Amino acid sequence: MIELLLEAERSLSMGRLDEAGRLYRLVADADPHDSIALVGLARVAAERADDAGALVYARRALALDPQNTAAGRLVERLTDLAAERGPVPPGRETAPADAAPSRQRGLFARFRRER
Repeated sequence: MIELLLEAERSLSMGRLDEAGRLYRLVADADPHDSIALVGLARVAAERADDAGALVYARRALALDPQNTAAGRLVERLTDLAAERGPVPPGRETAPADAAPSRQRGLFARFRRER
């Protein structure tokens, strides 16, 4: 499984979100308790500007492994971001289906700009 996780990380770092998501999903399906794969899925969702979906994955990862610092940071940042944006209108819990993935709109793009 480590090979799949490494390949997923490589794909994510190169912006190949579909490939990264597919690989993280393979690992998560094989081992639903793999918090690293869930954090990876959260990062893919965040890059796609699906902050609500990212938060779901990050919370699942943190519940499985409270010592997972990456999951903890993601939950904290996504929760802060949600608080800044205010309540989500009903039916808009995730990014619109027709929204094109944009690295500039995703959570991590925001944090890259803040560095």
